[in-house]
Amino acid sequence: MRKMPMTFEGARHMPLFRRRSGGAGVQDRAGRRGRGFGFGLRTAEAPTVGEPRLDPAFGDESVRLALRQAADGEWSELRPALAAAQDAGGTELSFLVGAIADLPRVEQWTSRALADTPDDTLLLMLSGARHVVWGWEVRTGAWAKDVTEERWKLFHQRLDTAEEQLLEVAEREPTWHAPWHFLQMSGLGASLGPEIAACRFEAAVRRAPESPASHRVRLQQLSAKWGGSHDAMHEFARSVMLAAPEGSHLGELVALAHLEHWLSLPEGEDRAYLTSPAVVAELQEAAFRSVLHPDFTPVRGWQASFNAFAMAFSLADQPKTARLLFDALDGFVTKSPWHYLSGDPAKAFRAHRDRCASYRR
Repeated sequence: MRKMPMTFEGARHMPLFRRRSGGAGVQDRAGRRGRGFGFGLRTAEAPTVGEPRLDPAFGDESVRLALRQAADGEWSELRPALAAAQDAGGTELSFLVGAIADLPRVEQWTSRALADTPDDTLLLMLSGARHVVWGWEVRTGAWAKDVTEERWKLFHQRLDTAEEQLLEVAEREPTWHAPWHFLQMSGLGASLGPEIAACRFEAAVRRAPESPASHRVRLQQLSAKWGGSHDAMHEFARSVMLAAPEGSHLGELVALAHLEHWLSLPEGEDRAYLTSPAVVAELQEAAFRSVLHPDFTPVRGWQASFNAFAMAFSLADQPKTARLLFDALDGFVTKSPWHYLSGDPAKAFRAHRDRCASYRR
């Protein structure tokens, strides 16, 4: 089946897991340790019934209001929310700007507003981020060889605008994480090379050392499909996990790296790779150092880490461990990494969740 580097349509056709018989192992270990880490997990026999849903606001009503204001082009009403996010520090502004940048037509009203108030740095930040996302939208998730010349031209035009605006923001506000995170994304698309990619990642993590989003972009930069290698990608994921405190969200990088590796393999080899004892052991180690660790804290966006591990364990023939994660999510779907399985992430999530829920030892 055709695989896409960013998204692809249609579910992969492979058995989700084997039934195992007898003996204690990682599945039993998950059953013993997988409760009591703060998410109110149901018992092993309870069904996972939450309706699969994608929520760009991550359950936050203030973010939901900001998204409505952005969709309506109400900059004067929206600006205080962005200012408050920046005042909160860390990656709050990056998160809110990223959520708004995914909305269609934001580039239209931000362009008009900038003509009137060119010195508004928050507005410039939002416009730059939107141009990054807008560029990726026209490029699509197709393999490079399948992108038309016209789409390439528009892609680079939009990224050029993004680069100019984001570099200006970074110069005006040298402590902000947000411009460097989106410069990582634009640099990836513009193929600016490994030195610039490394510098932008370092700039981002100096300002937000445990930003999962910036680490995810770096993982992509090191992947084989973007000119890196499987070895470099896995080494990065594991070194970051081991350097982070136990309970850190950054353990998700190990799961994402294995999913990227799986995606690159032909059908048959991909399943053999993810179900291999070595890969399963690495997934278990990463999960118990991060999302299944007692010190894991469900800060904003924790669902992304759980979705990554849930998909990895489901594909790795580990339904019992996957089920713990699906139970905690209660139907909350993030687009990534389920977009690797289907153009409808919620549909892919439901299929894997329901099959894992039906597992009985």
